[in-house]
Amino acid sequence: MLEKVQNVLDEVRPMLQRDGGDVELVEITADNIVNVRLRGACGTCPGAIMTLKGGIERLMKQRVPEVVAVESVR
Repeated sequence: MLEKVQNVLDEVRPMLQRDGGDVELVEITADNIVNVRLRGACGTCPGAIMTLKGGIERLMKQRVPEVVAVESVR
């Protein structure tokens, strides 16, 4: 599952980097919650929650069905 999660993050990373941001995998919990850290412009952007839930989490759940949620951690 780690490789699948990393592949999804690698897929969305270029879009985030175009806007001066990035995403880093922190951990995958035992209950299949993916914790990520939004970096750069994404870490302080008012739309970061929309990016996280509407973009990263939606794609992650499509590609890796066992993922329950994607959460941002500091």
